[in-house]
Amino acid sequence: MMVLSRFSRPNGTEPSPNLYVANCGPTVGLSFDIIESVFGTFGEVRGVHPADESGARVIVSYSQLTSAQTAFEALNGFPCAPLGDRILHIRYSVFQHPPSEVDDSVSVSLGASELEIPGLYLLHDFISINEERELLAAVDNRSWKSLSKRRVQHYGYEFLYETRNVNTKQFLGELPSFAVPVLKKISLFSNVDGAENNILDQLTVNEYPPGVGLSPHIDTHSAFGGMIFSLSLAGSCVMEFRKYTHGVWLPLSATNSCMKGENSGHCSNFIRKAIFLPPRSMLLLSGEARYAWHHYITHHKVDIVGGRAIKRGSRRVSFTFRKVRMGPCCCEFPQDCDSQKERSIEISCEKISRDGNQSSN
Repeated sequence: MMVLSRFSRPNGTEPSPNLYVANCGPTVGLSFDIIESVFGTFGEVRGVHPADESGARVIVSYSQLTSAQTAFEALNGFPCAPLGDRILHIRYSVFQHPPSEVDDSVSVSLGASELEIPGLYLLHDFISINEERELLAAVDNRSWKSLSKRRVQHYGYEFLYETRNVNTKQFLGELPSFAVPVLKKISLFSNVDGAENNILDQLTVNEYPPGVGLSPHIDTHSAFGGMIFSLSLAGSCVMEFRKYTHGVWLPLSATNSCMKGENSGHCSNFIRKAIFLPPRSMLLLSGEARYAWHHYITHHKVDIVGGRAIKRGSRRVSFTFRKVRMGPCCCEFPQDCDSQKERSIEISCEKISRDGNQSSN
């Protein structure tokens, strides 16, 4: 998990119980547990925290000021044998009161089953390294559309970000030939019923530079069917999920207020989970995972997974395959469904249900 520390950068030599330690952290091969054990020889350590997103600087927080002073005198500027003879650069740091929007921690899972989100699947090594190279080369030979922080390509139908929907009357043509091998593998997807009959006709290719994430959202129900496949290429990331009791996304400031017991009349209960997406992995959102959980990627250059810092590469490219919906959505999650918020659509869905023709897609 990634929790940026609530301590200031060093601004002087005034002693404090908190030490800012450079040349020390997961990206230089030192886990938080090892760091804590070494600094713990000087007194009780309250915690070891990332100082920033580099993974090479930490905050060591002691219970007692004298312990921090002893560690400072013993380790600052000297090779530390238990830490691989690294020369540590230490300054004192000051605790800061957290701002109104400080991210709370969440553990990161490596497999979808650990999250226990119905309809969520993750297949590692869905394609080979050579297939990954071919896909990247194919899109790099085509033109990109630039958004504010990333580049995109659309095939089949263009996704309209202003309305978060597609214009079904503007068909761009069949999906490109370079996508065919991936589509064939998707048709053999053994984790979910109906994958072999799910004819995907829309592809969005996203290129994320380091540190760029994805805003929280549920793919518009009326725009796409019940299965969304997302293939990660070139780089990794952590994707997070939240589900709200009433299907309402709250700003992080409001979420923190709820956690503190403030404004209880305006709070909404939520569940938050996260999963690590390595290169060449395929993520499937179906059922509840597709219709009722917000998914998003935080804006980090480094993800902390199992106590290890993993830098996001020079870029991450995702291939997201979907089926464009040509009628109203009649899913089992009306509180999150834009189609069913209109009474006329509700009546239409009821009729479809009575006729026995309702499709899960």
